[in-house]
Order: sequence, then structure tokens, then C-alpha cells
Amino acid sequence: MRVDHVSFAADQSGVKATAERLGEALGVTPVDGGLHPRFGTRNMILPLAHERYVEIVEVLDHPSSDKAPFGQVVRARSEAGGGWMGWVIRVDDDLEAVEKRLDRQAVDGNRRLNDGREFLWKQIGIKGTLADPQLPFFVKWGEGSPHPSQEAETQVTIASLQIAGDPDRVRDWLGGHPAEETSSVIDFDFIAHNGTPGLMSVTFNTPDGQVTL
Repeated sequence: MRVDHVSFAADQSGVKATAERLGEALGVTPVDGGLHPRFGTRNMILPLAHERYVEIVEVLDHPSSDKAPFGQVVRARSEAGGGWMGWVIRVDDDLEAVEKRLDRQAVDGNRRLNDGREFLWKQIGIKGTLADPQLPFFVKWGEGSPHPSQEAETQVTIASLQIAGDPDRVRDWLGGHPAEETSSVIDFDFIAHNGTPGLMSVTFNTPDGQVTL
């Protein structure tokens, strides 16, 4: 398991404007991420080094966004003014173990770009994120599927995640693995929270120094 990406819900300015603002802060050019037809959302991508990326996502005016847990998470965060929505763990080999531990099945995800490329993955755990935003959800990329970070022309990396929550709770969610085991280069700063837990901020290493969003 490793940190795959972090998700940011667009504010009222929309996904493109939000992505451009974040991209300017990091010195990274946003790229179109396409539609998530199963979830009723669409996104923009900030590709990063280390096979990671920032996903900026907004909900569509579509019935699936009200039914899919991912769409519900995005809608709730955007209606609250936008901001960090969560962090996501990549699973390469043991998705079945995650399914067994969470007692549910992974769901298929896909998005197709205008150039014909199609991203395919399975994801699980978004209901856990919806109930307790400090918890990551899990993705497994489909065999042969491209990864959004492949478009990266930058050395910008994720330096640290600040999470309002309980590291023991997260460790249990990860099957007994502490958050620190999901990356050898990302620091995790768990802080006590007086309200809703969740991903509070992300610090990035950039050529101009560290930037915290």
C-alpha cells in the first residue's frame, strides 16, 4: 500500500478555476481528468513526481452523483466551500484482503479522455471516508491502465499530510499498518481535532520551497 493521490473538492468557482489556482501555487499545469460517469463527477489533475497527483473534483448535476458515495462526498465538501476531501491509498496486489476486512466489494471506476485514453480502476472504502473523513479510501488501477501522474513534467512532490484525527484509528483502517508505512517520503502530522476529522492541509516540495495548501 502506498499513498496514490490527494483529493480536493472544487469551490463555487468550479473545477477549472480551482485547479488553475492550486496549479499556480505549486507551479504545476493542470490537465483535464475527464468525467466519472459512475460517480456523477468530473475532475482536473495536477500530476506530481513520485507517481502521485492532486485530483480536483466537482459534482455534476446528474442523478448518479446523489446515489454514488463518492459523489456524495464531493457534493458535501463543495457545498461547505470546497477544500481537501481526502487521501487515497493505492493497492497493487491485495485488494481482496481489503474487501474481506471491510466486508464489502470494490466498485469499478473509469474515465475516458478526448484523446481516447481510458483510466480504469477499482475503489473501495469511500463510505468509510464519508462517515469518518480522516480515513483514506483505496484504489487499484486496472491492468494496462495509464496513471494520471504519467503526464507529470515537474519535480513537485508531496512532503506531508496534516490530518485531524487519531493515528490509531487510521492504523486499524489500514489493517494494522501505521500511516507512515504508506510512504517513505511523506510525513504524517496527526493533530487533535475539535470537530470534524479529516485532511486539513497538504505540504508540497517545489523548486521555490515548500508550499502548504
